[in-house]
Amino acid sequence: MHGRGLKIFRHYKHIASEFYSGKVFVAFDTETTGLHSATDYLMEIGAVKFNMEGTIGEPFSSLIKPPVPINDFLQKLTHITPQMLENQSDASTVTFNFLRWISSDDAILIAHNAPFDMYFINAQLERMNMEPLKNTVIDTLPLSRWAYPKLNQNGLEGQYKLQNLASLFHIPVFEAHRALDDARVCMELFKRIISDTLPVQKDLPPLAQSKKILTPSPDGQLQLF
Repeated sequence: MHGRGLKIFRHYKHIASEFYSGKVFVAFDTETTGLHSATDYLMEIGAVKFNMEGTIGEPFSSLIKPPVPINDFLQKLTHITPQMLENQSDASTVTFNFLRWISSDDAILIAHNAPFDMYFINAQLERMNMEPLKNTVIDTLPLSRWAYPKLNQNGLEGQYKLQNLASLFHIPVFEAHRALDDARVCMELFKRIISDTLPVQKDLPPLAQSKKILTPSPDGQLQLF
């Protein structure tokens, strides 16, 4: 997926200026019944809202009762069982609540492999006869590849997976492949990338030099670029 129809932010050397402008960001993740947004369905949405000052309000987290059963592989991967979903709200209710929680088209959405999650959200909005999300989106997957190209040199696959990057940067993982925890990890990864790439960022306000970004692993930077 290459983000067709999405407002993907790709000006990576200006990403810190966006962060220090005071804008609101929403790191989010979805868990789904499969890989295809046209034929599979949401079964969890999790998100955290934040800006340069820190997190904002309470996180968003909701399981969803999908119209199809979830297979054994997904149950083992996510630890989400049919019993956990049986009495949950449907996707229309949860998606509407998620949009209300975001509350603004100006909030910048962040996800790891963002087109996947965005297509699922927008597919559900289409089922609800609603317009797709118009928010700008930052995808931390290509952003990580830009910030840390040296990771490619070890010849191993999957080094840019969210959980691998979390391990590399000592970002605590409490429930891998659950939407809220993956969203939190994505937020911490995003902040780490901004901190590590400040030397090449452009149009930085004076505030950027004095206000340190708090990350779980402030020491031991990778070789960049």
